[in-house]
Amino acid sequence: MDRVRYCMGDLPIFLPPLHMSLCPLVTWAQCGAGTALQPFSVPEGRSGHVPSTPWSLLGLGAGFALLAVPSCRAVGSPLVMDPNSICRKTKRLAGKQAELCQLEPEIVQEVAKGTKLGVRECQYQFRFRRWNCTSHSKYFGKILQQDIRETAFVYAITAAGVSHAITQACSMGELLQCGCELTRSRGPPSPTAGPGTEGTAWEWGGCGDDVQFGYEKSQQFMDAKNKKGKNDIRALIDLHNNEAGRLAVRSYMRTECKCHGLSGSCTLRTCWRKMPHFREVGDRLLERFNGAFKVMGGNDGKTLIPVGENIKPPDKQDLIYSADSPDFCSANRKTGSLGTRGRVCNSTAMDTSGCDLLCCGRGHRDETVVLEENCLCRFHWCCVVQCRKCSVRQELSLCI
Repeated sequence: MDRVRYCMGDLPIFLPPLHMSLCPLVTWAQCGAGTALQPFSVPEGRSGHVPSTPWSLLGLGAGFALLAVPSCRAVGSPLVMDPNSICRKTKRLAGKQAELCQLEPEIVQEVAKGTKLGVRECQYQFRFRRWNCTSHSKYFGKILQQDIRETAFVYAITAAGVSHAITQACSMGELLQCGCELTRSRGPPSPTAGPGTEGTAWEWGGCGDDVQFGYEKSQQFMDAKNKKGKNDIRALIDLHNNEAGRLAVRSYMRTECKCHGLSGSCTLRTCWRKMPHFREVGDRLLERFNGAFKVMGGNDGKTLIPVGENIKPPDKQDLIYSADSPDFCSANRKTGSLGTRGRVCNSTAMDTSGCDLLCCGRGHRDETVVLEENCLCRFHWCCVVQCRKCSVRQELSLCI
């Protein structure tokens, strides 16, 4: 197996590449001149936010972090990226956004990951709808310029994605500003159903997700552009939907516990809090999309009023919009609609994926296509999966 030379100060370390995966919290750096091992100073009162890095694997003591200087390239780490390469358009960013770009570029990289996570989830949730959350920049941009329900979902899911990505990076030890959640002041976890857990002692442990840090950074970056015009109705709607997305993550944290004891007994439970899976976040926000509230601005310019009689005001987790959506049946650059011509539909379904609804009553045609798929896959130690290509005939229904 090939061995790669790594350096920590004057200490050369030769490791197989596989060892990097055994120690994911270490900021591995392929060595050039000038890499130094320096003491890492912990900000006062934030000791619980420092990731616990297993330096014992390298024969080093705790309390040190590998700080890569520009002559080294940290593998998989955002810490050495030039802020200018992450935020090339800082002149167009709001004050807090530009500040993050300059002072915390590693946070901004997680913001970018979270935005992509949100868009991917949007495309999954809307894959069977007339508007399928297309990533085509010209059309997607037109959607964001409107106050329709689809825009509300995009703002919510991207704010949720940013919060989720930053929090996950904290738990993985990829950011120096945060780490595992502080649990000293929290009460006991809720009782776990099942035999043998009554009267069980417990303690907070493991690595709980510091969702509050991700929430605050998402708020700082995603809300910045709307704060100056917070009396504007459009800004109030965007801020509300951003918050609804973040709450879809923060308000649904789950408690996970692990039992400890002899012979499978549960004499002690170690518990920690974890974020919901992002698919759950997307499912929950889609439910809010289906029940979104149409609103209009109040006379004072600072409040939003639901449209219609006897309608309760939306709560913080509801999605809101102020304009009706186009039907998205035909291509229209002004509205951001690509149309549904040529889209794959389900000829037997009666829901939004069915050809009757998806094709807007224009009908559909059946077509046989030949697709290539991976097949006969085998795992070879270590660590490669090799597959053959197989041709598969598939019957598709396409909108006309």
